[in-house]
Amino acid sequence: MPDVPEHLRALHGDVVVHDDADAIAAACAELLAGASADACASRGRFDVALSGGSTPVATFDRLAGAPYRDSIEWPVWAVYFSDERAVPADHAESNYRLVREHLLTRVPIDPDRVRRMPADAADLDVAADEYAVTLHGDLPPGPAGPAGAPRLDCIVLGLGTNGHTASLFPGTPALNVVDRWVTRGRADHAPFDRLTLTYPTINAAALVVFLVSGAGKSAALRATAAGATPAADVMPADGRLLWLLDSAAAG
Repeated sequence: MPDVPEHLRALHGDVVVHDDADAIAAACAELLAGASADACASRGRFDVALSGGSTPVATFDRLAGAPYRDSIEWPVWAVYFSDERAVPADHAESNYRLVREHLLTRVPIDPDRVRRMPADAADLDVAADEYAVTLHGDLPPGPAGPAGAPRLDCIVLGLGTNGHTASLFPGTPALNVVDRWVTRGRADHAPFDRLTLTYPTINAAALVVFLVSGAGKSAALRATAAGATPAADVMPADGRLLWLLDSAAAG
């Protein structure tokens, strides 16, 4: 396993560098299986927020195969989303569609425990509030944020080339939201309109995992280590932050 480069040692949390994206997927699948087992043993359920993107897909495909398909207690999983594009559920750009095709339809997760973000609603502000109500109703309060943001057991995130994570994009109003659990996001590329978890919700999680692969992400990682990206403000108040990188991204 490669060493962590000096320029990335300022990243908040634990940093692990793997040889390639496939090794990241293997490590993340094992991590999620362990986190699921721990949560099930202590609370009888596992609340996880998933993301779209090419790197998480490899993790979902691993989870849907041996040995995880038959060893994980899928019926106690409750699946949420870190963000969603303002497109219908069956649209090619939908994060929900990606997770559904690569994981949800391949393992025995209860469809009623899959909480899709309604980002195709006519009014995204109302949709954000509705999803926040869902989180508040389903989850225990966490240790951070006004009145205790809802606490997820795990959130899986990626990192954009501009340093965004979830749909928290540089220079957008979503970065300043501190009193809501979900808000409207605005991307710098189509589809522009989004819903996203806010910093209070992300930072209330018990475990936050970044999956970052490819040389195209190395500049964003450097900027994040320097505190200059939206991703740099992900700092769980009472939880673990873990970066799973490949050698190309780590530079």
